[in-house]
Amino acid sequence: MTNFLRRSVLSCALVAALPAALSLNAQAADKADAAWPSRPIRLVVSYPAGGVSDVVARALGEKLTASLGQPVVIENKAGAGGAIGLDQVVKSNPDGYTLGFSSISPLTLSPHLGKPLFDAQKDITPVVSVMYSPVLLLGTTRLTAKSFPEMLAQAKANPGDVRWATAGLASLGHIMLEQIADQSKTQITHVPYKGGGQQLNDGLSAQFEVLSTNAGPAVMQHIKAGKFKALAVGAPSRLDSLPQVPTLAELGYKNANTTSVFGIFAPAGVPAPVLARLNAEVNKVLALPEMRQRLEATDNVLTGGKAADFAKQIEAESKANAHIIKAAKIQLN
Repeated sequence: MTNFLRRSVLSCALVAALPAALSLNAQAADKADAAWPSRPIRLVVSYPAGGVSDVVARALGEKLTASLGQPVVIENKAGAGGAIGLDQVVKSNPDGYTLGFSSISPLTLSPHLGKPLFDAQKDITPVVSVMYSPVLLLGTTRLTAKSFPEMLAQAKANPGDVRWATAGLASLGHIMLEQIADQSKTQITHVPYKGGGQQLNDGLSAQFEVLSTNAGPAVMQHIKAGKFKALAVGAPSRLDSLPQVPTLAELGYKNANTTSVFGIFAPAGVPAPVLARLNAEVNKVLALPEMRQRLEATDNVLTGGKAADFAKQIEAESKANAHIIKAAKIQLN
């Protein structure tokens, strides 16, 4: 047989075998997807231990461990308003074994405030909305003002003396601060942290005048004990637990009247069957009465729903934030 004929025969054999090989690969992939999960799952929480997001993630991980039959291991990676944790997720293998729990701020705020760590539209996949949390604006014992208007008056009279602590640069609290400062024409000093845990501890020792934080059991206890003064809340309406505290919308700051939305995310490229299974399992957990009672008792609201709806919500909020940030000329220093 000539070399030409030999090459032709081999080429034909390879072409003939290709569909079978592709079919076997597809079958293997389908089996792997159907077997998910077959080992522990890492859930990267974008904030330090101790905050409301960490508490919710651990409760969720405990329930998912039972329903999925594999351990869900919590790993805290704080910083950059949640972007560092999600960046860890983006850089992981897209096999469904590394997921992220974060607010949507790294996807809706960070891209408009500088050079983001990843492409919010291409590199990460929203899996399911988990909850939204009201944002409380609190005064520490160092603040002499007794109300939100008095706090602003104090800031106007003493530019820069009122220090406002947030969960970090490009966090929702930071944007709220900048919106309020811009609209009220006041100078407020920003004190960024890497999450809510240390921020609360320093607030209790009155190392600054004001802080913004998500509602949670510990926060409510400190308010009731008189260690914090509730000045305002970012929420659709006043909280049942704090009926005397006005929303920022009531106070005239509609754009700053926002809540923190949290969800689960995966790196781009995770197989659709895995994402669908994860969405379904999380929705089942969120529907458990004990989960709802646990969160709603602290004014946090569990959400759930379809991944597509969560993605649309993120896209809409990102567009709205882009407009607000541009109008208020907000920049990261």
